[in-house]
Order: sequence, then structure tokens, then C-alpha cells
Amino acid sequence: MNNSSSQTSSPTLIPVIMAGGVGSRLWPVSRKLYPKQFQDLLNEGQSFFQATLDRVRDLENCGAPIVVCNEEHRFLVAEQLRQADWADATIILEPVGKNTAPAVAMAAHQALAQSQNSVLLVMPADHVIEGVDAFHHSIKAAQTLATQEYLVTFGITPDAPETGYGYIKAGSKIDAGAGFLIESFKEKPDSSTAQAYVDSGDYLWNSGLFMFEPAFYLKQLEMHAEDIYHSTAAASKATQKDLDFLRIPKELFSQCRDESIDYAVMEPTQEAAVVPFSAKWNDVGAWSSLWEVSQQDDDGNSTYGDVLLEDSRNTLVRAESRLVAAVGMDDFIIAETADAVLVAPKHQSQRVKEIVSHLSKKQRDEINSHTRVYRPWGWYESISSCERFQAKRIVVTPGSSLSLQLHHHRAEHWVVVKGTAHVTCGETVTTLTEDQSTYIPLGSRHRLENPGVIPLEIIEVQTGSYLGEDDIVRFDDHYGRDQ
Repeated sequence: MNNSSSQTSSPTLIPVIMAGGVGSRLWPVSRKLYPKQFQDLLNEGQSFFQATLDRVRDLENCGAPIVVCNEEHRFLVAEQLRQADWADATIILEPVGKNTAPAVAMAAHQALAQSQNSVLLVMPADHVIEGVDAFHHSIKAAQTLATQEYLVTFGITPDAPETGYGYIKAGSKIDAGAGFLIESFKEKPDSSTAQAYVDSGDYLWNSGLFMFEPAFYLKQLEMHAEDIYHSTAAASKATQKDLDFLRIPKELFSQCRDESIDYAVMEPTQEAAVVPFSAKWNDVGAWSSLWEVSQQDDDGNSTYGDVLLEDSRNTLVRAESRLVAAVGMDDFIIAETADAVLVAPKHQSQRVKEIVSHLSKKQRDEINSHTRVYRPWGWYESISSCERFQAKRIVVTPGSSLSLQLHHHRAEHWVVVKGTAHVTCGETVTTLTEDQSTYIPLGSRHRLENPGVIPLEIIEVQTGSYLGEDDIVRFDDHYGRDQ
């Protein structure tokens, strides 16, 4: 152990936000193309991802964040960063998910390319932490240890024998600060073991939050998971800039082993430390967890949307598209979206992932996207669909445009409901305003643009033999998308 930092100036603290994952246990609200971390599930005016960013914004010497996310979420991330005023963030796109050890390695390589004097604060994008001052105090303590070449994790002081979390057994106290050597990591225990852990006072919940110097993490990764180190080093060297993103080559990253940072590095290393903190923390891993952190009425009910409850207690009801009424519910979860409804006893909410698994085997689209689908130019939602016919509501943000494209199997009719549209159809460009319409024949090159200062809203009616989203040929796209 090197207990004297080689750095002469205060290192830049770089937040690394792990924004991958699909949050399958929060289905039907969380879905592959619009997962929980990008949604405002607590009705606070910001997503979990944005709240994670805000949590560290005021820290001393805090640099621009590095966000590691799935390629298919890139425009969601970019837009939410813009809304949160983090325009200088770095966005690394994973072509395939390989768990946290490779993802953190990619962030570490990028951090070293930006600065030789930094400390990484690795945070999942979907955690809820109440008591930011206590969290900041723990961050400062962890930073002291990180600059002394420790791999630091944050342990949550347990207030109940939770069986849904992993545990950390703290060892001897470290003289350099308010941390402890890690004696061992424990898997999620049964209830009696969890109670014994809490009673002993020697165990902390494993939060999945980390801090370390990027070079030291890579050194430990090379020592304990050499294959992951070399795979990510090669992928990092071949990373390409694409618009506002850093794109990892799929052929290189796909060769990397799928492994968590806990198994790859934290458990085998002799240089692991834990810093406790007692702020209220929740990883919002299931509907029961969301109920715990949500505002509740005097009967313990948490509701969102148009909800009517009668004689119900300790129940979470989320209504997104219609009235949801419930009678005599006790410890239940009810989650409604435009195309799916979930009803489950709260204590069995972890089993929602079994429903998602069944839907996946049946190749049901309800696990992938909502009826409202977000795009870099705005969003669209399905209104009605049947054989040879589909109607959509399309909203284009001011100054944005769809790609120049054509369809082989469908024609489209557009009616402007709000705003102004520039429409390219073949060689003709026209301007449409409210209550005006146009027809896009099958096989015609066309583009929809919003030149105005308010959102453009149109109703699109598609007719044809095939109406799938993959019937599209793009000729010019501002967002770097291909087929």
C-alpha cells in the first residue's frame, strides 16, 4: 500500500454515471427503450439520472461527468444532460452490455485521456439518496482514501435486515481517514442471516457506489481480471467520435467478458476500503422499493395519475393513461400504462422480472417500448393500429427535423394540428400550418421539419401492406442514424 499520494494538486473529481440497464422489475413503466433511470418516477420534475447528476454538482473541484450508456439510449442521455445544463459531459456508448467492470474501465481510460490528476466517483444512475450533506461528507472521506491508492466503496448503515441487498463486512479502521478495510463481501442473505448481520454492527449494505483513481483501478483490473483489462484497453484505443458521443467498436467490446466490478476487482483485491454513510438510500430495484421512497398518504398509499382508492392501505397505484380504481387493496402494486397493466402483491414485486422473461420469450414488444416512443427530434405515439392501417401522433421540437427518408410498403397522410411544418416530398418543399394536410406517396423521398418556435404536432395516418418501423431508408440524417 502506498500511503502517500503522488499528486501535488487537488485532483479533479469526475462523476462516472452508469446509465445502462433496463429496470425490468419496474415493468410495465420501465422498458428497454425508456428505462427507469430516465423517468421521473418520484414526480419531482427530474429523472433519476438527472437527480444523480444534481447530487454532485456542488462538490468542490467537480469536473464534467462521464456517462456510460447503451447505444440505443444515446439521445435520451444527451437531451437530459442538456436539460440539466451539463453540456460538457462525455457520453460513452456501449454497443453491448458487459456489466460494470468493463464499463468502469472504459470510463477510466477516458478519464486518463482527459487528465492525469483525477478521482472517479462511480454512481448508478437510478439510486435515490436523501440527505445529500451526509453523502457529500462521505465523498470527501472517500476521496482522501482514493488518493492513498485504495479502491473505495460506500456502505450504507443498515436500519433493517434487508434480504434484497448484498452486505460488506467492515474490518479494521484505516488511519488515513473515516474508512475501514473490507474483510469480506456477502451475497444477499436469508432473513435470519440478515438479522445477524444487522445485530453484529459489523456489516453495511453494499451500495454499488465507488471511488478511486482511474490509473489505480486499471492497475488492479490488470492484476485480477487481465482479460477484461486488455479487452477494454484495445476498445478504448479504437473508440471513435460520433457527433456528441464516443462510440466503442462492437467487434472489440463484444470480446470482453461480462463481469461486475465487485467480482472482477473489489472482492479479490487487497486494497479495498469502505466508507459508511447513514443517509437514506434506495436502489429502487423493484416496485416495493419505489413505494418506500414515494410520498404516501395517511393510509400508506402512494398514487400517481388519475387514481381512486377505497378502503386500501400500503398500496402503490400508478395510472398513466386512464382512471384506475381499486377497492380493498392491502400491500399491493398496480401499475397501468397505455398498453399494459401490472397487479401484484407488494412482497412479490421482485417476481415482475419473471413476467418480463415470459414476454421476451414470446417476443412481445411491450418489453421494448411504450406507445409513446422518444426520438432525438421529439416523440411519437400510436393512436390506433390494425391490418394495413396505423395512426400516430407526432411531435417535433422547435428547430428539429426527421431524416430524409422513404418507405417501400406504406404511404402517409399528414395533418398539422399545431405549429408550422416544412414538408419535403420528392422535389417539392411546402409549408403547412394548422388544419392543413399533405399526402406522401409510397416510395417518395420525404422529410418533416419544424422551423417554428413552438412544438409541431401532426397526426400521421399510414396505409400499406407493411407498417413496421424497419420499413425506412434514410438518405440524410442529422443524428447519425442509419437503417
